[in-house]
Amino acid sequence: MALGAFSVSLAVKDIAISRAFYEQLGFSVMAGNQAHGYLIMADSATKIGLFQGMITANTLTFNPGWTQECETLPAFEDVRAIQSRLQAAGVVMSAASDLESTGPAHCVFSDPDGNVIMFDQHVAKPD
Repeated sequence: MALGAFSVSLAVKDIAISRAFYEQLGFSVMAGNQAHGYLIMADSATKIGLFQGMITANTLTFNPGWTQECETLPAFEDVRAIQSRLQAAGVVMSAASDLESTGPAHCVFSDPDGNVIMFDQHVAKPD
């Protein structure tokens, strides 16, 4: 299974303070809107998301359909197919995609230790 781009999404208390901290580590803003409570920061291929008031726990995030540079892949496994396969294996979703939809979608679940995992697909379902 190709999981797509990977990042760690961090639930932060003060996005401005967090941004300044990660900039000291060499990260720079590549996307997002600080006024809306989220920034995506990069240091080469390493990506982190800073989310203030949008998520409640730090989350491992996979983006099916994207390269690590956020470019759309010509072929990939759709998030709805990934979700269906995981559910068939007994994984319980805390947020699930509408299986009939075709646009961007996401699903969220936790690993056996309670770590949150999100598949967040930003592109339409492949043909």
